[in-house]
Amino acid sequence: MATHKSAVKRARQSLRRRARNRNLRSRMRTAVKQARAALPTGGEPAAVALKEAESLLRRAASRGVIPKKRASRHISRLAKSAKPA
Repeated sequence: MATHKSAVKRARQSLRRRARNRNLRSRMRTAVKQARAALPTGGEPAAVALKEAESLLRRAASRGVIPKKRASRHISRLAKSAKPA
């Protein structure tokens, strides 16, 4: 365990950041799963789910939870599968 005052503070900060990152990552994964599930049916629910997933992917990338290129790749593949064949 940290003993210096600054190290204790860093430990507290990292715990808060870890919790925040885990929350965002979990919400992002759930949104992507819901978007994939809604895509075969199409229509309005699929569009809403796709928009929510894209938003959360971009937010996670901008906050450093996932790499920006990974977010772009996921968004691109979701959008590609949403288009009619």
